[in-house]
Amino acid sequence: MRSGAKIAVVGGVFVLFAGGVGYGAHNVLGGDDGGTESTSGAVTKKSGPPSAEEIRTTAEDFLAAWASGKAAVAAQLTNDAAEAEPTLAAFRDGARVSGVTMKQGAPVGAKVPFTVSATVSYEGASKPWTYSSELTVVRGLTTGRPLVDWAPSVVHPQLDEQDQLKTGPAAAPPIKAVDRRGRELTKEKYPSLGPVLDQLRRKYGDKAGGKAGVELVISPPSGADTTLLTLSEGEPGEVRTTLDADVQAAAEKAVKRHSEASVVAIKPSTGEIRAVADNRKDGFNAALGGQQAPGSTMKIVTAALLLDKGLVAADRKAECPKNAMYQGRTFHNLDHFDIPDGTFTQSFARSCNTAFIKLIDDVHDDAALPKLARDVFGIGLDWDTGVQTFDGSVPESGGGEAAAQYIGQGTVQMNALTVASIAATAKNGGFEQPVIVPRSLDGRELATADRRLPGPVWRQLRDMMRATAQWGSGARAMAGVPGDKGAKTGSAEVDGQATSNSWFAGFAGDLAAAAVVQSGGHGGDAAGPLVASVLKAG
Repeated sequence: MRSGAKIAVVGGVFVLFAGGVGYGAHNVLGGDDGGTESTSGAVTKKSGPPSAEEIRTTAEDFLAAWASGKAAVAAQLTNDAAEAEPTLAAFRDGARVSGVTMKQGAPVGAKVPFTVSATVSYEGASKPWTYSSELTVVRGLTTGRPLVDWAPSVVHPQLDEQDQLKTGPAAAPPIKAVDRRGRELTKEKYPSLGPVLDQLRRKYGDKAGGKAGVELVISPPSGADTTLLTLSEGEPGEVRTTLDADVQAAAEKAVKRHSEASVVAIKPSTGEIRAVADNRKDGFNAALGGQQAPGSTMKIVTAALLLDKGLVAADRKAECPKNAMYQGRTFHNLDHFDIPDGTFTQSFARSCNTAFIKLIDDVHDDAALPKLARDVFGIGLDWDTGVQTFDGSVPESGGGEAAAQYIGQGTVQMNALTVASIAATAKNGGFEQPVIVPRSLDGRELATADRRLPGPVWRQLRDMMRATAQWGSGARAMAGVPGDKGAKTGSAEVDGQATSNSWFAGFAGDLAAAAVVQSGGHGGDAAGPLVASVLKAG
């Protein structure tokens, strides 16, 4: 047995306890290069995959050296000692780790799983830390020795290149986030708010009057730290949000009906965000940060443009054929329906694509739609909601791409937040920048649109959304929503995706909401019921 590491076999796995320094039995720092000696005394370099014995003993030696705090020794057992040594050294020096034991599992091919158990301490605060990782043993290219294939993820599975493990005072004090009525909002009760609460802590923790605790974190060169272990909680300061716990609870429940679903609710008269919820495997906050085509929910903006230019009126006849061609691209309605002698309200309520496409040439300006989206609906302005958001994009386009924009395809990019804001502007008549914390908290400057919708345009647009909710494509989803209500359905076709994404925007009273369900199909089928559930809660 090697000196310097105590080894026990427990339940079929090797357990290594940090001890002295020697690694005689399998020392690969110069005595054993993994080759074989010929009769003439020359050493022949081995080739081919490492043997099972080489994999087991190399992992043992590496883990024993690492556990003993011998970063230089452990680094020499890898295929990139120069990169490995500072990361292994930081495990003790930066992360303040001591009392390390390694529990080595049975190899699976060249991969060796292991469990790290240790204690993390900082200025009187101390806590046990246990986690699992794995390493891979490969054949050294120049020496033929079996070596650990180096990657920072060997030290911790979440560690990337240039990341650092650090233990010390947290970057920001903890916060107690509360809704508009003072009810506490936690990740445990409202899982979708996890990314939002993390951002609020980083941005407002210092302003809220709390006291920072002590944490072990992964610190990247840029971006936010990832907390691995909290040694002391600190004292939270209170951050009041515009969220509503009841609406948030309804949103959390709604998105669980579908995988890859997002929903946002906004108060139109003020822009206050009442709920943000996602159901995604990757944990991405798509409701606020997503970027994808919104389908026919964009027709709220396009209809406002056409009304504003006097090219249509809600009660005026509008041609809605089965198909329409524009600059070489053919557009059609769902199932190739048409509306003979129908009004523009009917085309809007039934989401007729061709009625919108046929009017593009009459606008005489490819930049008109992007300009109105920005100047009236605030899309693409620099919003400061209190957390990081993507605020929509309607870039200037020409030809067929411009036509696709009119029906929410092509280069138009939105998310549940921006579409909810569009619905809120249609209900309110003017843009109010969405916020998730009051402006009074930090005095930040909010984005403002250049103008409101003219009164006649606003009233017609709002009434067309009401028609959509009462008898149009959104009627079934909105059937149980009481009071004054409006809606717009949407489905967005995505290249390589068999089923379109389902979109829905709606309002009821002084609450607007929008939802998107990936591969959900028609807007009223998947996203619609989500929006209706949230509106009923408000």
